[in-house]
Amino acid sequence: MSDAEPRHAAGASRRRRIVRRIVIGVCVLAVIATAGVVVAYRQLEGNINAVQIDLGTDRPEQVEVEGPQEPLNVLVMGSDDRSGSGIGGETPGLSDTTMLLHLSADRKRAYGVSLPRDLMVDRPDCTGKNGRTVKGAKTQFNAAYNVGGPGCTVRTVEAITDVRIDHFVVINFAGFKDMVDAVNGVKVCVPDEVNDDIGKIYLPAGTYKVNGNQALDYVRVRHGLGLENGDIGRMKRQQAFIAAMIEKVVSRGTLANPVRLYNFLDAATSSLTTDRGFAQLRELASLGTSLKDIGLDNIQFITVPNEPYPADTNRLQLAPEATALWRRIRFDKPLGPLAADAVVPGRAPGELPSDKPSGTATPGASPSTSPSPTTTPDQAAEKAAARAAAEAERKRIAEEAGLCA
Repeated sequence: MSDAEPRHAAGASRRRRIVRRIVIGVCVLAVIATAGVVVAYRQLEGNINAVQIDLGTDRPEQVEVEGPQEPLNVLVMGSDDRSGSGIGGETPGLSDTTMLLHLSADRKRAYGVSLPRDLMVDRPDCTGKNGRTVKGAKTQFNAAYNVGGPGCTVRTVEAITDVRIDHFVVINFAGFKDMVDAVNGVKVCVPDEVNDDIGKIYLPAGTYKVNGNQALDYVRVRHGLGLENGDIGRMKRQQAFIAAMIEKVVSRGTLANPVRLYNFLDAATSSLTTDRGFAQLRELASLGTSLKDIGLDNIQFITVPNEPYPADTNRLQLAPEATALWRRIRFDKPLGPLAADAVVPGRAPGELPSDKPSGTATPGASPSTSPSPTTTPDQAAEKAAARAAAEAERKRIAEEAGLCA
């Protein structure tokens, strides 16, 4: 009788060795991947600059509303800090862009409200950069940031809105550029060539993708496009740009591409200054997840109702309709009629859900312009007039923002 190992036993032994090697290899890869995640997490969280601010005790009360969570109000500020951005000139130390982002308690809707930098407001007492109290004054809104940084801007927004701000985020020019680059650019449409000698911004006309400084120029330009008060048109362009970037992050593979997602998060966190309660990656990730779960159709961007400031028509003041908007935010209500000219990710400015074609076309069928048997000629004419009016309004909104209609 031979001492040799039976053939089937030798084969089983080889299979066990192969399986064992595969298991060991998978375990090693898992350890490496886990270590990579930990390192990446620490890197991203270490990027965030957390600051402590003094908001005083005279703050708005938090309103109790129904929902599985509390509503969330985040004040997002774009700093004009030019360091690392490649933009020349001195940094004025102002908040170039300010948006109040509201997430509903049920996390089914979100909207951002832009506040014009040229808005004349009653700024409350603030703690200045030297730690001393600066007395309140009637002043331009974006000057609050120069007086006391994000803390003074938060206090000013709470004073004029009676809405309690839960967190704040400041993003600088360089970080904005890097975020756009991380998603491989954003497509824009410029109706006319821009030759802004004041801001040194020059953009060709047409539809094209912008990256880097060109993307920054597009959202910064205040002259040569849109309304005479360039700040209003610029805010609407910024809303459209942010909406397009959100759509690209959520809908076009950024979340599923680990490298692109990491680059985006690295760019975002590297440019971020926030309060200490919001400076943890899991808190920011929760915000991002909320926006993703809400759905693009329920994310809206508007500009606070405003009107010319009588003492200086180059400045603005809050219109009476703003009071109703602040109340909606405070009590966690939808925007209602104020959403009529909202910018929504995935839609042209001014486009409403009903503007998009619905239903399924029959293959091979040609479109019919005749009214259905249940529609009278008068009803068909009314519908056509309503569609024409909606299209004219959409074009008006786009043209005011300096966007292609």
